[in-house]
Amino acid sequence: MNEQKPAAPVLGGGGFLRIRLDLAYDGGPFSGWAVQPDRRTVQGTLESALELLVRRQVRVTVAGRTDAGVHARGQVVHLDLTEAEWLGLNRGAELDPAAALLRRLRGALSRILGDLTGAIEVHSVTLAPPGFDARFSALWRRYSYRIADGPALWDPLGRYSTMWHKNQLDVDLLNEGSAQLLGLQNFLAFCKPREGSTTIRELQRFEFARGEDGIIVATVQADAFCHNMVRALIGSALYVGEGAVPPGWLHERLIARKRDAKSVLAPPHPLVFEEVAYPSDDELLARAELTRALRE
Repeated sequence: MNEQKPAAPVLGGGGFLRIRLDLAYDGGPFSGWAVQPDRRTVQGTLESALELLVRRQVRVTVAGRTDAGVHARGQVVHLDLTEAEWLGLNRGAELDPAAALLRRLRGALSRILGDLTGAIEVHSVTLAPPGFDARFSALWRRYSYRIADGPALWDPLGRYSTMWHKNQLDVDLLNEGSAQLLGLQNFLAFCKPREGSTTIRELQRFEFARGEDGIIVATVQADAFCHNMVRALIGSALYVGEGAVPPGWLHERLIARKRDAKSVLAPPHPLVFEEVAYPSDDELLARAELTRALRE
């Protein structure tokens, strides 16, 4: 089923207005992004808050779905409201509808989350340019992943956002192996394929750096990601970083499209959706149509 195309954000033009939300969340209390029956999810919580405000079910589209336990700092979603709904958000006060939605949405989220208030924070609300689609207009997504390799680096205060790895890792080996996966490739060996979806992605960055605090931070960027792809890439790279297998082993698995007992997923809690990039406003619709055609 094709998604509704966004109307131009021109007041007085009728139809729907497309709204962009920029948000962050702590993935720990949620069963992932996507709505699931009888489970608390980020999407479900956000849509429930919107329903409190506009008195109808509102669907949101996200730039990148995240698994259970995965966090986000730079997530983007869009939703469509009628002009009457948009203008009615300020309840007659002299307040910009975007500012009104931001203020009221924070209140609705707090009401729904209760003791978990703050687990989802909406940072900005804007009227989206014509052609904007949070998912299909995106040029790339970027994730980070923190690893503490050895008990000396295990900080109890950071245990909910950092992987504690028992064995020391060689950053040079990690980067030598990960560099061989860059480019447009079939990542079947590093993801859980969904029926009817392609596993071909363009991996633009996959690199590791050790900070001054000793923590290794992985950066993974691609045009889009398959299900579990980032965690599978990290999990496999750890074999290389430990010296258990040579750096070329990652590329061999990529080419063979091999999934076996060594196809492990790194834990979700250190993974953070950091950023999504979009083209200039006049290229948004073309980008969305191109991406939609590739995916379908």
